[in-house]
This record gives sequence, structure tokens and C-alpha cells, in this order.
Amino acid sequence: MDTSSAAGKPVQITVMDGYDLKGSKGDAPVTFVRAEFNNAVLGDSSKITVSSEGTAKYNFTSSFEFTSDGANTLDDLAHKPVFLTVFEVLPKEKKQKEEKTIILGQAVVDLLPLLEGECTFEIMAPLHPVIGSPLENLRPGAKCCLEVTVSVSEALLTTAQILGGNLLKVTLEAAYSVPESFVITGPQQNYMVGLQIPSVGEKDYPIFFRNGILKLGGEREQVPRPKKWPIANILAPGAQYIPDSFITGGPYVEEDGELNNPEDKEFRNQAEITKKRIVWDLESRCYLDPPAVANFQKRIADCRFWPVEMTRVPIIPVIKGKSAKVDKTEDEGQVFFHGVAYVNMVPLLYPGVKRIRGAFRVYPYADGTVYEKTKCLFSLFRDLGHQNKLGNVPGVNSPLAKPILSKNLKEEKPPKEKDTTSSIKSQSSDNPLEGDTSLNQNSEGQQYVEAGTYLVLEFELEKALVPKRLSEELASRVKEIIPLRPALVRRTGGAQKSMPEEAQSSTAVTTPTSSDQLRLFAYEAQVNEDFPLATVYYEERLVRDNQNVDHWLDYGSFCLLTNDVHKAQECFRKALSLNQTNIDSLLLCGLLAIMMEHYEQAEIFFEDATCLEPANVVAWTLLGLFYEIQNNDIRMEMAFHEANKQLNAKLAKEKTAETVDIGGKLDSSLTALGVVRTSSPTKGDVTQDTISMLDELLEDTPKTQPESAENRKQSSIQHQVLSPIQRNSKSFSKEKKVSKGHMSTSVLASSAFHGVTPKPASIFMETTRFLMKVNAVQFVHRVLAHELMHPQGGPSCEYYLVLAQTHLLKKDFDKAEEYLQAANQMDYLNPNVWGLKGHFFYLNGNYAEAKECYERTISFVVDAAEMHFIYLRLGSIYLEEGENEKAKNTYMMACKRSPSCLTWLGVGIACYRLEEFSEAEDALSEANAMNNYNAEVWAYLTLVCLKAGRKLEAEQSYKYTLKLKLKDEALLQEIRMVQEMVGFGNPSF
Repeated sequence: MDTSSAAGKPVQITVMDGYDLKGSKGDAPVTFVRAEFNNAVLGDSSKITVSSEGTAKYNFTSSFEFTSDGANTLDDLAHKPVFLTVFEVLPKEKKQKEEKTIILGQAVVDLLPLLEGECTFEIMAPLHPVIGSPLENLRPGAKCCLEVTVSVSEALLTTAQILGGNLLKVTLEAAYSVPESFVITGPQQNYMVGLQIPSVGEKDYPIFFRNGILKLGGEREQVPRPKKWPIANILAPGAQYIPDSFITGGPYVEEDGELNNPEDKEFRNQAEITKKRIVWDLESRCYLDPPAVANFQKRIADCRFWPVEMTRVPIIPVIKGKSAKVDKTEDEGQVFFHGVAYVNMVPLLYPGVKRIRGAFRVYPYADGTVYEKTKCLFSLFRDLGHQNKLGNVPGVNSPLAKPILSKNLKEEKPPKEKDTTSSIKSQSSDNPLEGDTSLNQNSEGQQYVEAGTYLVLEFELEKALVPKRLSEELASRVKEIIPLRPALVRRTGGAQKSMPEEAQSSTAVTTPTSSDQLRLFAYEAQVNEDFPLATVYYEERLVRDNQNVDHWLDYGSFCLLTNDVHKAQECFRKALSLNQTNIDSLLLCGLLAIMMEHYEQAEIFFEDATCLEPANVVAWTLLGLFYEIQNNDIRMEMAFHEANKQLNAKLAKEKTAETVDIGGKLDSSLTALGVVRTSSPTKGDVTQDTISMLDELLEDTPKTQPESAENRKQSSIQHQVLSPIQRNSKSFSKEKKVSKGHMSTSVLASSAFHGVTPKPASIFMETTRFLMKVNAVQFVHRVLAHELMHPQGGPSCEYYLVLAQTHLLKKDFDKAEEYLQAANQMDYLNPNVWGLKGHFFYLNGNYAEAKECYERTISFVVDAAEMHFIYLRLGSIYLEEGENEKAKNTYMMACKRSPSCLTWLGVGIACYRLEEFSEAEDALSEANAMNNYNAEVWAYLTLVCLKAGRKLEAEQSYKYTLKLKLKDEALLQEIRMVQEMVGFGNPSF
């Protein structure tokens, strides 16, 4: 890990002055400074008398020689400080031959700036008092310190080494929930942890943490708390702390290791407050030169899990003298309580990631398991090849004790190849192999599992191994792809003028409807597959406000439904040009870029979304899906990991929330199934049925590049203003108040498109909801395939409902019925299940079954996601069966929730059939006010006017009915029969 380019360079440490010094004898103590580095004394200063102000002018310079492979290497500079110990020289007493000294305090100087390219730096190093020192009792405001300068004649590292090298910091905080057999009383024990860091070639660099302190439970470890040097025999208690380096902790859900899910919180709290733990709080550093950085990165890619070993070593006194000897016992050669934690290092290969911190379970050390998970053949604490290193690393062996280590195990062979199934399982799982015979032999190590022991570790690099594009760069790239759009003058001449490139077949909606109402009308036409009419409404919204991002997004989502991919892309890009920080616009542009196979652009859009909104679960999940398509497994894992982390954080913050807004805006699309109650059991082993279902999902997933969309045929209505007839206002006063006012977003959201709203089950179901909302059905099956295999996922009621809905869209009724049945079996009381079953039977023409399902749906206390169309379709069934009173009441409920032309038309028809002609006219007038281009509304107004004996209005309504080309021949025949009966109403008479 060291470099030879800086070999033989002297490092000078100059102590200029000492401040606020105080001695034990008199007001002018005589003191001197001793400099030490790497267990070697560099020299003593002259004896200096401290002034009355507490100042001492030392002007003392010492040095050591930096060498690449000698006593003082770059690794030594990285994790060992210079110690400056201040001694007081006591006055000689009578008959005293030699001077006596006492230690006042100790200062530490971190040499890390030398590895950052600096040639000189100055610090005011605090002088930490030793126990019993007079420096413990300084006057208020005094700051006892040494003024120190560190310098080298030239930089220790070249520019290439500074840019290409790296510094790794490994912090071991504690082991929590340790075995009950660990007790404070009894023989003294050395609790140790070690790991190997890959260097150049086959050589690995060992890092050891020793002398962990066993503590009883009772309180949580304080945060922030300072990190300690991994060095023994530091004289002053305060000098053991690394300057400006702290353990800060953090929420469990934001960690990178294990035990970071919301369900683990109770165990973590119990373990870290009430149970015994071993505390180290040590930070060890390791310099990586450019070749070592490359090897470090390659090792992570080859072996994602790295072993971190743990052991407990009995301490036995070292007896001085030639005859001194430790008696051999039957325990010699054994490593006691040998455990291992498996740290997933792959996150350090994620773009921009420099740090991983988390909890990692401790398992019994077993050769077979360790090799299969980490490809590591050697144990730091057991194998002779590493024992010499163990003995040479400062801070591992105390001068007063030595650990008992094993004999040479050269004869030990690598583990034989075991059952292939077990091997695969061990590499793909975060848990060790079950049934490994060596686990049973390590009964002491098994106690870690029984106690639930885990280590809290942190790995931090100075620079990310894989650079991440800056948000400014991503924003610039987005602007290059989609320039910002200048504000346009709002036009008011009708939807036919909305866009030059549009097919000019739109019709102006002249009634005073709000944007939300137009959206509802478009949605109704969309569900009824009247796409030309839906287009009219979507384009009318753009005519009214073409600077509204949501208007473009809604229209683009509609175009996705009709498979007009190019038009959808145009809409999404126009939305992004209006607001380049809009997350939904970025995500939809990314999805369309994938469909067009513009993969570089897709990555930019998704990355920019995650930079702008780092907590957005859907953005991270879609980025992961993109990387999956690119076969970039590491980055896919990175994105999914971040999505899970953000979802867990959101769940922790919103425990009591009953609804979760997935996409940041109102749900309203044909495929907006809504958030449904999930009751999926915990997924265990993957069954054959699950595998078959996964295969089917993958087979159903379409190609990423769809075929070109055919030109859509649109019918147009002649542009003319139809004046609504004179209306009565004798009835429906409450309903009129609802319809005359603009419908707010909250009313629409709470009535038409939201239903049972649980917590999200997984990142994949949350992303599925977004995709269904925006009609990006092309990606749904790919996401559901992940949901099927997700540890916290698996088939759920919502999972089956989504599958049923996708097959309903494709008119694949057999598959839809199969998945609806599965959803019904999983959650029989879910109103969304019954609502979708009703739609299934309705589309199949089985109105009796549809009616039963709809009636069951509206009987639930909690509404289904799409009550609007449940009311509309149930009302139409009642009308067909002649149950006009039920039809009237059903349509009235729809009017109160989300009034539209169709809901008021239903009320009007029901009232007409009940011969409540005045109420029928009021309802039809409301319908006409919302859409005066509906031929059926004019037809029933014609009938009402005929029954009321109003000749002129009857003829006018009939004229509009014919002009708008009423398609219902039976209704036309009924009008003509009434005309003949009353003798007027047809101008041709």
C-alpha cells in the first residue's frame, strides 16, 4: 500500500511554544517536551522555565525519516499520530543524585495533512492532562496547548498519487447484544476484531481492533462521541481521541448494513440500551496508492462480502526471565468465541458513495461458509501466516499480556466443494449456510447467533471510487436535450388552435367548467373508450392553460394509453421544458427514452430526478429498472438499495399516516387502480408456482422499443355554439350548488380516485402504482417480476389486482378472471376487488353478476378506488332493468361525489322514466351545462319538452339531437313516437 517515490524524506516536527502551562512545584516550573512517533522517541527539548503567564518558549525541532518499506511508511502516517509529552523537572532534594520528573500532559498531532499533499501545516495542539496532573485544575478560560509546525521539504505524494490514491477509514463502534457468558468478573479478556484490506498483488493489509470494553446495559452510548486512536499505552486519557473525528450515529433505516428495517427498531433499541455490549470506538486508517485503489475496487466486484472476524482472547501475564515460560494447555491452538460478520462492500462501488455504516450480524466462524461467501481462505486470528502480522501491529498486543493463538495450520486444505445448491444459497443470501458441519463444531461462536450479536462498523473513503455526476451537470444535460420553453401567450379560440401540429379536429367546450372538471370528463370518455372525445377535453385544457405542467402530463399519459408513443414523448418533453425540476416530467421522459432506446438520455433523466428529490422512492426504483435493462447489476442494486432506504425512512416518519401520495399529484388515469389494502404474508421459500408466475411475467413483458403507433382516427363535431334551453330551478337546489361551483382538487381526489390506502408494501408496488397512474403499462410486468421475488414482497392482493387490470386492458378476460379470483381469495373484504370484479363482468356483458359485485362494493364502509364508474355502471344496469328509483339514487350519489355530464344525465333519465319531468329537466339542464355536445342529453331534453307541451324548445332540442348524430336508434324511435302522439316537435311535420 505504500509508495517508494517519497522514500527517505525527513518529516520535521517543531514545537514553538507552550501556553497556560502549570507545574506542581512553584510558579515557575521547569519543563521539557519529548516527541515520539511509531513507538520511537524522536528527542527531548531543552529544559525551559515556564513564565508567570504560563508560557514556555521551546523552539524544539525533531524529525523522523519517511521510508516506503521501512519503519515509517505512509500507512504509519495515516493512522499514527506524533505524541508530544510535557514533563516537569522537579527541584532536587538534599542528597538526591538524579533529577526527578513527572508527566504533566500529552498532546497528539495528526499527520494526515501530509497525505493530502500539504508540505507544511501549523496547529495549536491541546495538551491533555494525565491523571493527577496540576493541569487538571486550570483557571477559567485557560487553554493549555502547544504551538506545533509540521513540515517536509517536498510533498510526500506526487500529484498523480494524490489524484489516484485514496484514504480508507474503518471505525469499529461496538458489538451489541453479546453472549451472556461474557462477564465482567473473572479472568481478564481481550475482545478483538480484525479484517483484511486488499493491497497490491496478493498481499492484504490487516487491521486489528483490540481491548474492547465490556459494558453492562442500562443506557445508550452517547452520540456524538469522539473516535479513538487504535494505539495502546496513551498516557493522557484525552489524548486517546482523534481530533475532530466523531461517531454521530443516525436512524437505523438510513444505515447500509443489516437490521435496518422498521421491524428491527425494537430489537435494536433493546440491544443498544438494556443489553451487554463491547465498546471500542476505534478508527483505523489505511492509505491506498493508485494500484491498491484498483485492486480494492476489483476485490469488491469479485467478492461483495468481506469477513470481519471477532474473538475473545484470555490475557495471561508475561513472566520476565530466561526461565519464564507459559505452560501449554489443552486450550492452546484454539481461538475462543470465533465469530465473523459479513460486510457487503458493494455500496462503495455505487456512484458518489464514500461511506457505508451499519449493523452486521455475527455468525460462528466456519471455513466453508466464509470461503463460499467471501472467497477468503485465511483467518486473521487463527492461521500462522497472519500471526506475525498480529504480533507486529501496535495496539494489538499489550506489553503486559499476550494472546493465545493457534499453531501452524499449513496442512489445512481449502474446503472441498459442497452441494451446489448450498453454495448458491450462501452467495446469494446475507445469512450463513444452514447445516454447515463446522458451525456445529464452533459452539462458542454459535452463542453470537443465539444472543443476536451484531457489530456496528463504518467504512469511509476520502474520495468515492466511482464518481457521481454533479446535479449541475445533469441539469445542464437536461437543458441540452430539452431547452427551456418560453412563456406562450394564452389562446382562447378553441382546442382546434391548441397546437400547430395537432390534428385540428378538436371542439371548443364553451361552458364554464374548471380544469379539474375537464379532466374528469376526459377520464370518463377515456374509460368508455371514446378516445376522440377524450382528446377534445385534454386539448381544451391545454388551450385554456398551455403553461400548466400537469395538463401536458395528463395528455401524454392518455397518449401512452392509446399507444401514440411519439405524441406522448412530445407532451412529456413540453412539460419538462416548462419546469425542468418537475420529477414526474423527468421520470416520464426517462421512460419514453427507454422505449425509444435512447438509453443515455434515459439515464440522465432518471439521475437528475434522484438528485433533485433524493427521497423519491419511485425515482430510485425506475433508475434501478433502467440499470437492469442495461445489465448493470451493481448500479441496479445501488438504486434499489437507496429506494428501500428511502421507503423505510418514509414509513418511519409516517407511521400514523393513512394515505401516501405516490407521484406527487392527483391520481386520475384509466389504470389508476388506486392504493389498495395489502395483506401479503411474509414470503418464505420460492415455490414452483411462484417460479411459473415469474416466467409468465417475464414472457409478458414487451420489448423496450414498441412498434410505431398508427394514426388515430378522430371524429369531429361541427363547430357551433349550442345555446342551452331555458331551465327551471324548482328542484335539485343542493345538487345545483355542487355542480355550479368549481370542483376542487381535494374533492376530486377524495371522491373519484382514492380508496383503501395502506402503507406501501415495497418499492416495487409503489412504483407499479405510479406506472399504472401514468398508463406506462409497458413496464408494469417487469416491476411485478421484482415484487414477486422481493423478500418483503411476494404475491399480495394488490399484486393480483394490478395483473387483473393489465389483462383487462388487453381484453384477456381469462387471465383477468384468474387473477381476480386470486385477489378475492387473499382479501375477501377488499372493496377494490369487488369493484374490479364488477367491471370485469360488466365488460363481459354479464350484468347480473356485475350488479351483484357493484352492490357489494358500495355496501362497504370504506370506498373503493374508483367509485365514480361503479356508480355510473350500476346506475346504467338499474335503468336497463327498469329499477328507476335505484338508478336515480345511485346517480345522485355520483353527482354528490364528482358531478359530470354523465352523472346528471343518469339522474335525468331515471327521473324521466319515473315521470318526474320537472326534476328530469333540472338534471338534464345541469348535464347540458357541463357538456352541450352530448346528443343523448338533447334527446332526453326533447322528450321532457314534448311531455311538457313546449313546442319551440322541443323542436330546438330535437334539431340539436339530429345535428349531433345520436347513435341510439331506439331512443330516436321513442322520440318520434312521442312526437306523433303529441302532434308537434318535428319540424318536418
